[in-house]
Amino acid sequence: MNTKRQVAQYIISDLVSTNIGWLLFNIFRYYLLPINKEIESLSVYLSYHKIIEGQILFPILFLGIFYLSGYYNQPFLKSRLEEFFTTLYSLLIGTLIIFFIAIINDLSYGDYGYSAFIGIFVILFACVYPCRAIITGYATRQIHSGRWGYNTLIIGAGKNAHALAREINRQNQSPGFRLIGYIKNESDTTQNPSDDLPQFQPEYLSDIIRNKRIKRLIVALDKNDWRSIQKETNILYGYDLPILVSTDNYETLFSRVKMTNILGTPLIDITTCALSESQKNIKRLCDILFSSIALVLLLPIFLFIAIAIKLTSTGNIFYKQKRVGLRRKDFTLYKFRSMISDAENGTPTLSSENDPRITPIGKFLRKYRLDELPQFWNILKGDMSLVGPRPERRYYVEQLLLQVPHYSLIHQLRPGLTSWGMVKYGYARNVEEMAERLKYEMLYLENISLILDLKIIIYTIKTVFTGKGI
Repeated sequence: MNTKRQVAQYIISDLVSTNIGWLLFNIFRYYLLPINKEIESLSVYLSYHKIIEGQILFPILFLGIFYLSGYYNQPFLKSRLEEFFTTLYSLLIGTLIIFFIAIINDLSYGDYGYSAFIGIFVILFACVYPCRAIITGYATRQIHSGRWGYNTLIIGAGKNAHALAREINRQNQSPGFRLIGYIKNESDTTQNPSDDLPQFQPEYLSDIIRNKRIKRLIVALDKNDWRSIQKETNILYGYDLPILVSTDNYETLFSRVKMTNILGTPLIDITTCALSESQKNIKRLCDILFSSIALVLLLPIFLFIAIAIKLTSTGNIFYKQKRVGLRRKDFTLYKFRSMISDAENGTPTLSSENDPRITPIGKFLRKYRLDELPQFWNILKGDMSLVGPRPERRYYVEQLLLQVPHYSLIHQLRPGLTSWGMVKYGYARNVEEMAERLKYEMLYLENISLILDLKIIIYTIKTVFTGKGI
């Protein structure tokens, strides 16, 4: 299945249908309003520059609304009911915006303005939804018939793995998994194949994912204990693919994550957080807007801090360090340098409150979290978010995974400039304190929402101005 092509079909369909809808509405509006009768003809009315501008701009506006609704995030296996209501709500929001931009003057002609509002909403829905339903219906039929599907590996080759494969294959309607084979696991109680699918050794996993174009990984282990499952999923996170677990294995995990669908084999995606697709897009848009504004407005403060660092100590102004981010991918994190140069001699060492390596200006920067400001650049790039679990170095990630295996669930999210753990707990001086702070990060993961993000930002602002947490 070609995800990019499917998304392109939806975008082109929405762009064409909203254009047609806006044209039909203007025809409807021409005959609706009495004042338009004074215009020579419909063609003259449609050639007015404001009508032409609307014909260009409003379909683009709707594409932006459709993006924020999360409609394009998951182009396959869409819920028909969810598609209906997503289209309904996004068109209603778009109609309200257009009403206050372009149609509100029609109210001066009495009830005609309200008729125009209802008219544009009905016309747009009649144009947009059927086109979407046709594309979705075709894709769904292709998937359920087995002609389309995601190349999928089952992690495990024992009793549970083969039972899961049989359950997937015997369904009347394909759930979209094209099973390629099994990856053997030390927890498997049996290695006797019950079907024609090949079994691969785990050391060849990377090659198989690349050569077979694997798009989904399903964990089905015989050893149903949380340490075994977390150990396996921690390895799989690095492949940046959706990781699904059966409900039997999921009983050993926690965190609110999403079911892949309500039909067929119940599988849970542990790489996707509980935010809706719409909330994910809104969160990312807020990240881009706020980080862009911050980088511009804070430029004088950046210059002042840079000069202060340069005058009070030798070394670079900025400090760069590799951290582990979304789906356990490494990225380069930027901070203002608050320690002496070469503070670490090859071995990662966490700082303490009275760490002699911290420079005088560094103490001030750390107290008010000003050393973190360059991370707005990481946010703009997409490495980080305004709010999310704090990123750690891989050296400490591996230690945390040994102590708290469910730490890997944190990597469902982009790491944040601030977090619930930072405002409640603050900086960690050792791995034990990192594990203690993790409780707050997991609490955030369990209750994640845009409202909670706003609360954390407010508390962070309080920390910045008071120099202490809550």
